[in-house]
Amino acid sequence: MSMSWANLGVDLHLDLDAVGGRRFALERALREAIRSGRLAPRTRLPSTRALAAELSLARNTVAAAYEQLVAEGYLAAHTGSGTTVVGLPERPVAGTPSAPTALAPRYDLRPGSPDVTTFPVDAWVRATRRALASAPASAFDYCDPHGRIELRTALAEYLGRTRGVLADPAHILICSGYVQALALLARLVKGPIAMEDPGLAFHRDVVRHAGADVLALPVDDQGARTDELGRGDLTSARAAVLTPAHQYPTGVTLHPARRHTAVAWAGASQGLLIEDDYDGEFRYDRQPVGALQGMAPDNVVYVGTAAKTLGPALRLAWMVLPERLVEPVARAKRLTDLHTEAIGQLTLAELITSHAYDRHIRACRQHYRRRRDLLVERLGHHHRLHGIAAGLHALIQLPATTPGEEAIVERAAGHGLAVSGLGSHWHTPGRAEVQGLIIGYAAPSPANYPAALDTLARTLRGT
Repeated sequence: MSMSWANLGVDLHLDLDAVGGRRFALERALREAIRSGRLAPRTRLPSTRALAAELSLARNTVAAAYEQLVAEGYLAAHTGSGTTVVGLPERPVAGTPSAPTALAPRYDLRPGSPDVTTFPVDAWVRATRRALASAPASAFDYCDPHGRIELRTALAEYLGRTRGVLADPAHILICSGYVQALALLARLVKGPIAMEDPGLAFHRDVVRHAGADVLALPVDDQGARTDELGRGDLTSARAAVLTPAHQYPTGVTLHPARRHTAVAWAGASQGLLIEDDYDGEFRYDRQPVGALQGMAPDNVVYVGTAAKTLGPALRLAWMVLPERLVEPVARAKRLTDLHTEAIGQLTLAELITSHAYDRHIRACRQHYRRRRDLLVERLGHHHRLHGIAAGLHALIQLPATTPGEEAIVERAAGHGLAVSGLGSHWHTPGRAEVQGLIIGYAAPSPANYPAALDTLARTLRGT
């Protein structure tokens, strides 16, 4: 017979078959639950009296089953604290008994993550309480695929004030991170998409997975070569993905003339510019550069994210869309995941409207500037650093006389330091004209960061 075991602190379904009697059926059911992990180690079981009443068994039957499983080592009985599940030793996976466990590096200077220890926990909790206290009941139902109006309204004011974005709440769509935004847009673009070279290979994979071809858009010391859009191999491009404020990975800011050229291309060809403003808030030498979208809101999709300002775990990003794309993107969003979770949206809206978000970003800007300054102090006199005016990473250009970047990355790993080379960011591996290391200075802990830079300096001196 099958019974549901409930009201015991945890819910557990037990199959008490009639073979061998009730005591043995209970033993088998509990033993199977422990072996399979459905009953976790240290789970406290109910008293024999309570379980007997729950399962309509005699108390002596339950006591005997407990005693047998204690003798077998599945349970432990402690006077005064009841009976608990004992953890079983993990069994090795067949075929890999001698596979070594990969050790995490002692120091990690790879780019891509902010300092998640700066997440404003107290401010977030307060904002969540205020947001939930005033939220309508509909906030806990299925959400509009465009996103909560509270967050879209807050973002329209914030982005206009801080990034120069021309945004109406009706043109803003909330999505689950930049990757989803890029995938949705790639599905809607009818033709190839130009992407910066070098650039993040994962983003190219996202675009290809969405069904669009990728074309290489060269980058030099003035940013993306937007003057090549509409020429040569780029003639067929229907969209271009740009990082104007702080190109990844070179760190260069798109030159004003290149901005105008990109806008002119989009207007003349009915092309689309996708502006990835992933860390545009973090500028250290002057005010942050305004968004490209402000120059041509009808031809630019502005994409921003909370991943770098707060943390990637939130999975919150936003698109400011030309009017013609609002409903097509919303339909695609609805068919992808229906909507982005709403509680985080309400909380972020409260954080923005209370200006706690501004205060947090100002504090982070100072924090990351100190990190940047220490990097320049330790390495800037001996190595060419690029992209240090903004963002959360810098590019160390390697002289042609040094060993290849792969050898240096491997040497760093030997010192317990993880760094990333420039090589994987080129569209065509092996054609790299420049070799370098991409140093992410945001994520290391304050205690480890100076030692990580010292280890990096020793590794580079060894070359």
